Amino acid sequence: MDVTDATAVTAAAADTAAAPVSAPGRVADPDEGISHEELALAARNHGLPLEALRYDVTPPGLHYILVHYDIPAVDADTWTLRIHGRVRTPLTLDLAALRALPPVTHRVTMECAGNGRARLDPRPVSQPWLVEAVGTADWTGVPLRTLLAEAGVEPDAVEAVFTGADHGVERGVEQDYGRSLTVADATAADPEVLVAYEMNGAPLPPQHGYPLRLIVPGWYGMAHVKWLTDIELTDTPFTGFQQAVAYRFRQSPDDPGEPVTRIAPRALMIPPGFPDFMSRTRVVRPGPVRLEGRAWSGRAPVTQVEVSADDGVSWRTAELAAPEGGPWAWRHWHAPWTATPGRHVLTVRATDAEGTAQPLTQPWNRGGFANNEVQRIPVVCQ
Repeated sequence: MDVTDATAVTAAAADTAAAPVSAPGRVADPDEGISHEELALAARNHGLPLEALRYDVTPPGLHYILVHYDIPAVDADTWTLRIHGRVRTPLTLDLAALRALPPVTHRVTMECAGNGRARLDPRPVSQPWLVEAVGTADWTGVPLRTLLAEAGVEPDAVEAVFTGADHGVERGVEQDYGRSLTVADATAADPEVLVAYEMNGAPLPPQHGYPLRLIVPGWYGMAHVKWLTDIELTDTPFTGFQQAVAYRFRQSPDDPGEPVTRIAPRALMIPPGFPDFMSRTRVVRPGPVRLEGRAWSGRAPVTQVEVSADDGVSWRTAELAAPEGGPWAWRHWHAPWTATPGRHVLTVRATDAEGTAQPLTQPWNRGGFANNEVQRIPVVCQ
């Protein structure tokens, strides 16, 4: 679908029969529990089991998933990627043509922009993530800048608009999922954006965008358009729903907000010991306990990880492993802890090279985006 067509669909959607089935965005009422609709979203979309932080590269079935609409039916034999708009040579490339180009692999940590949303008060009503919406994979494909160089971007182009095959209704707007990047971001050498066709050395799984998806290192997951079918270079900024409405930091419904872009620093801990089934409270034995996990940031390299065993009253510096997977992958950290009988709250926080540290309490926004408040793990030592 052309951007002009998509815009027409967006503008007309509120007047269609689709609008009544799709409610406006809202925040939960005081003491309102998780709704049936939120539970249905949570059943469709899943996070990383935190014990899987032990893997340098996340197995595809454990990597977090957020599918806005449906996983589309795909015929790989007829799938094409169209590159058009403000280019000198429009291109239509099938999968064989893309695979014939020199491949590149990047290890990238991807995190959902709404990670942590369910912990906010009042809670934005949407996919109710806690802290598990993350994963790291080796993505293989063709650099987007290679494809755009072949097409020849015109000097007046300002954005590249990416459209996926997933189609649905959101807040009354019928749409194909679409996002954009500035031409500068789309053609940058670092971070290098990929049109990816493999995940961890195998074809993309259906839920991860088979047969093609965008990989934008350092950016939250909404930028990594799945089931990619169309790239249009435009001479005006894209105003589609996912760009201009959905992923923005707002304090009120009429606040135009600022766009959500790069991943804020975060560290997560592998929960130690063993869990209670319902509460997930951890149980450990007295004595030495190795605390470990992963830390990452899409803004600047992580330079420090600290841990606390008293809910942030005091902190100790953890040992941060050297970056092994490249600049856009998480880093392993570990620290010793001597567990003593009683109840404890383990906490971990990351700081990046820009001096940005995770907050102990999260500033609120209406969409629940970029919530990187520190992780807290209740532990009972007995």
